[in-house]
Order: sequence, then structure tokens, then C-alpha cells
Amino acid sequence: MAGKNCSTRELIGINGFSRNGITIGNGSEIVFFFVQPSNISVLSEDSIGMKTADLMHLLSVQPDIEMICSDACESFEANKSYLQERLLDEDNQQVALLLRADAAFLDDIQLQMSTAREFMFAVRLCGESGEQSFSVLNRLEKQIAAQGFACRRANMKDIKRFLTRYFGWSVPDKDVDDFDGNRSIRKWVLPEAHEFGKGR
Repeated sequence: MAGKNCSTRELIGINGFSRNGITIGNGSEIVFFFVQPSNISVLSEDSIGMKTADLMHLLSVQPDIEMICSDACESFEANKSYLQERLLDEDNQQVALLLRADAAFLDDIQLQMSTAREFMFAVRLCGESGEQSFSVLNRLEKQIAAQGFACRRANMKDIKRFLTRYFGWSVPDKDVDDFDGNRSIRKWVLPEAHEFGKGR
């Protein structure tokens, strides 16, 4: 059982963000590359075979690469559960019809988004200095591109979005705060004391 005084970062094993990605408990660094997927439904069998061979070759020259496939959109399960609970308690038939329509709408959206995926390569760097890591990552990015994969290195905003979605918290169209309450502090913080005296 984790200690009650552990921070969220400590519980999930992340020390913080680095220039390239995230740092984890043993002092190593994880860097993520977003990969643009190919639509294999429009490719011939020969082309699919070539893509598979390219991936196998990349994994043979870079065996430490880890692959991640993640949902690229938010989950509506909590919303659907809420609507089902409301339906059980609702006596008004007109409201119940609206709740059923909302549930059907969410089902339709989820069906449309069911194929929305993000693909990433993750690389762990252990003990490299700043210049060494820069060189390693540049070489790796060139190797990935040489095998026909269009990729880009994930920035801090990308990683925070991926982590929030991984842990089941959706934040559409908003930047994720660096720490809890950051947005509230910016919104509600009181002006400096000397400003209260202005205009008197």
C-alpha cells in the first residue's frame, strides 16, 4: 500500500518532465515519438508486407524501442453510466426520452471514434548527458524516418495529454495544468496588496 503522503508523480513513478520527455525513479529518461499510422485498408498485400518488414528492420537495429497504442479520444463511459443511473430514478417520461437520446448520441460518437488511435515509440535513455541524449535521439529519429515512418518527438503538452487520457481523465481543448489548482490560482489570486490602495 502506497504511503498516504506520496504525490501523484511518486505513485506512478515519474520524477518530472525533462527537456526530451519524462524522468523516472531510477534516474533514466523516457522519450516518446508520435508515429503517423498508415491506412492499410487501402494498401496492397505487397505494400503491407513491406511495411511489416520495415518495422521488423527498425526493431532489429533498435531492439530497445517500445511500442504504444493508445486511444486518441476521450472515454464516455462515465457519462453513459451517469445517464443510466438517471434513467432508473427518472419518473418524468419526457426527461427519460431526453436521457435515452443523450445515451444514443454518446454511443454514436463512441462508435465513430472507436478507430481513433495514437501510435508511439518509447525510448529509455539511461545515464546519457544532455549532449549525448541529443545525439542519440537525433540518430534514432533518422533511423525511424529511414524505415518509412513519419514521426515527431512528443513535447510536454503531448505527454501530459497522453498521461491524463491513460489515467481516465479527459481534458478536451484545454491545456493540462502543471500542478493541481494552477488554473484556479491564476483565476482567483488576489491582487498585490499595494493595488488595493489605488483610487482612494
